[in-house]
Amino acid sequence: MRQFQQDDAHLYLAEDQIEDEVQRLVSLIDYFYHTLGLEYTARFATRPEQRIGDDALWDRAERTLRAALDKLGLPYEVKEGDAAFYGPKIDFDVTDSLGRAWQLGTIQLDYNAPERFDLTYTGEDNRPHRPVVIHRAIFGSFERFIAILIEHFAGAFPLWLAPEQVRVLPITDEVNDAARRVLGALEAAGVRASLDDRSQTLGYKIREAETMKVPLMAVIGAREAEAGTVAVRRRGAGKKQDILALDDFIAAVRQEVESRALS
Repeated sequence: MRQFQQDDAHLYLAEDQIEDEVQRLVSLIDYFYHTLGLEYTARFATRPEQRIGDDALWDRAERTLRAALDKLGLPYEVKEGDAAFYGPKIDFDVTDSLGRAWQLGTIQLDYNAPERFDLTYTGEDNRPHRPVVIHRAIFGSFERFIAILIEHFAGAFPLWLAPEQVRVLPITDEVNDAARRVLGALEAAGVRASLDDRSQTLGYKIREAETMKVPLMAVIGAREAEAGTVAVRRRGAGKKQDILALDDFIAAVRQEVESRALS
């Protein structure tokens, strides 16, 4: 791996904004994971033995974060002593298709950093107040998340996630120009498509596209080239194919992508 990136953010807010912000973040995490078909478990982590800040500050932080979590009505487990050294947190453990749990998202409440850095803001009363920090991540690290996603789908991404969505397969060299027009129309519509115009048999091209887990194959023969249609084969559907007008095919692809269907 050549790089390691995290979607870590530090949110500075007033104490009376914590509940709304936690609710917004939990809703975002829930939407994100469910859109990808990932199930998760929330875990509330309390103070560890090695920590900074006095117990009164920890009592306040734990009480505030737990109250926000309880108000959401989100089921959660308690992880005693598993918080960050600076504050309690909510972790989100995602379960993949093999039943393995991976800790990804986190919402961490930090009263200590503003104290240590002597941070203040001017409130509505025109007086200085101490903010609170929420550390949050949704992916965790991008590289690790992509690896988990590849394993979860066994590389067979749904259409909207697939790096290559459609592969155009001309049957003979004589229809290559028609296949290029199909490719151009797909790309113009924002579809991630490629053209396999090698002088190989159609069966070879289909097997390779299946091996590469391309969701859709658009086969172009002499009849399709003349009629402006495509013979559509879906990954894993065997020899079944549907003959569609090119515009109808593009509309169907766009609709499936926009719906973010998982199968």
